[in-house]
Amino acid sequence: MSIQILKETLLWCFLINYGLLIFWVLTVILHWNGLYDTCAKWFGVPRAKVDGINFAGLIAYKIAIIVFALVPFLALTIATR
Repeated sequence: MSIQILKETLLWCFLINYGLLIFWVLTVILHWNGLYDTCAKWFGVPRAKVDGINFAGLIAYKIAIIVFALVPFLALTIATR
C-alpha cells in the first residue's frame, strides 16, 4: 500500500466519521424528547444520566476521530512534503 492511498483512506475515514458525529449531534438536538423517551422506556434511565451518557459519548467519539484518523493523516502529510 502506498503512502498516498493510506493518506486518502485516513482522510475519508475522518470525513465519514465526522459526518456521523454531526448526524449524532443533530439527532440529539432535534429529536431530544423522542430519544429520551426511548431510553427511559427501554432502560429506565433518568434524564440526567441520558444527558451525561450522550455528552460523554460525543466527546469520546470526537477524540477517537481526531486521534485515529486526523492526527495520522496530518503526520503523513507533513512527513511526505
